[in-house]
Amino acid sequence: MDRLENAARKQLRVALRRRGTEYIVTARRVTTIGGREALIGHLPMTGEDLTFRLDDVDEFQIIGD
Repeated sequence: MDRLENAARKQLRVALRRRGTEYIVTARRVTTIGGREALIGHLPMTGEDLTFRLDDVDEFQIIGD
């Protein structure tokens, strides 16, 4: 969790895998949604922000840490 919060503060890229799909996003913030922790990440290709509930994420890696 500390690594993700640090990535969000520095707006680092994060590669994560959820349900077999890999996403590379710019970390925006770590928050709580419905009592579950989540990462908000910006997807540069589409310009949208995506929400990833951390208990749904299979793995992640901070890029440029």
